[in-house]
Amino acid sequence: MGTAQVQGSLWGARARDYTNIVEGFMRPVYERVFAEAGVGAGTKLLDVGCGPGLVAHLAARRGALVSGLDAAEASVEIARERTPEGDFRVGEMEELPWPDNTFDVVTSFNAFQYAADLVSALREARRVVRPEGRVAMVVWGRPEDCETVATVTALSKLLPPPPPGAPGPFALSAPGRVEGLLQQAGLVPLASGEVDCSFEFPDLETGVRGHMSVGPAAAAIRQAGAEAVQQAIAESLASFRMNGRGYCQRNRFRYVIAAA
Repeated sequence: MGTAQVQGSLWGARARDYTNIVEGFMRPVYERVFAEAGVGAGTKLLDVGCGPGLVAHLAARRGALVSGLDAAEASVEIARERTPEGDFRVGEMEELPWPDNTFDVVTSFNAFQYAADLVSALREARRVVRPEGRVAMVVWGRPEDCETVATVTALSKLLPPPPPGAPGPFALSAPGRVEGLLQQAGLVPLASGEVDCSFEFPDLETGVRGHMSVGPAAAAIRQAGAEAVQQAIAESLASFRMNGRGYCQRNRFRYVIAAA
């Protein structure tokens, strides 16, 4: 079973909430990667695991020619609405539906780790990027640098134990882990860095809706029901209340940019 079959219905279940509440939180890391990878006018860019397409939309505003692939049809529909001139497709990140040497830059923001075969997905990215092109992979930072780990931990208690050896959401934050995977796929790491992103919610209801829109929460809802998931998320947010009604979880993301 491929990535799209497993992940598509999970991430597409509440795609509009994800678009409206969560997706923009990572904009600082999107912009950093664009700058480091040289995304600008005329750049042919593919975003793997594009979701509702904010990365592609921002790249298109820089003048890039954008494409995107995602497992969720509902998310791809939103991406097409946002950037009608883009080429957005539903499919497997281990089987990208584009020819060899098509793109100047391939990006993936917190998506490659959902591949059924991560190294195969990276090899596909290498295949579709032109010689001397760039592949950028972004993952969560170390757990101690990510306050959303509290919500991830709360949701994990509502899910069955993962299969032996299955990587957790923060497994790729270990030093050298991403670089090693890129090298296994035949890519050469060139640059890396970290970017802080604040997940700010104006009130508890919005925070719960936002966290319920991600794939792991959808899986927890199937297992334990929406009410249990709502309660678990609300409790996980309690310690992140700011003055007034708002909530803020500060997170750090790590990126590595590699050459084909």
